[in-house]
Amino acid sequence: MDPSVKDAIARWPDVPAVFGWLSLDARGRWRLHPQGQAAQGGAGESITNAQILGFINRNYEHDDAGRWFFQNGPQRVFLRLDAAPYVLRLDDDGQALRTHTDMPVTAIREWWLDDAGQLYATTAQGPGIVLDRDLAPLMERLVTADGKPLLESLAPLHAAQPLRIALPGIYAAAPLRLIEREAIAATLGFQANPAP
Repeated sequence: MDPSVKDAIARWPDVPAVFGWLSLDARGRWRLHPQGQAAQGGAGESITNAQILGFINRNYEHDDAGRWFFQNGPQRVFLRLDAAPYVLRLDDDGQALRTHTDMPVTAIREWWLDDAGQLYATTAQGPGIVLDRDLAPLMERLVTADGKPLLESLAPLHAAQPLRIALPGIYAAAPLRLIEREAIAATLGFQANPAP
């Protein structure tokens, strides 16, 4: 968190939080909702200013209730998450994952595959969805704990029995589990659309 933000919180500790003004879409884009109606599900307006994006990325946090927010000076701006708190993409070398806030993902504790074919990961930063355009290249590189290509090993995967998978040389083996899309937020521990 920026030092100026920490100073503002110390000076004005009781500024009320706001809801409905910001969202994060499934592609890792911050979206502004000028009428405060993010909770209703609209697309909002894309934020494109590099300085603003950097400020949001550096001051993105969550509370103990699993609500994610942007700390805008002394005010928390809680946001709607269209997929997960982080959107994970392959780095420029196509080797490891990075968050949409440009932090390297150093370890994966769990993988989750939903009923729509989307892949999620539990990371040190928090839960994230793999960016759709990077899903196929990542899946091609993932292997089972015994070194078999994951794409050849998905058939026996079922909810009661996780499959241990790894990204050789990058991420150690971690369990891959099936999950229903409706259960993602509760299982991974975040509120997709927090309310006051």
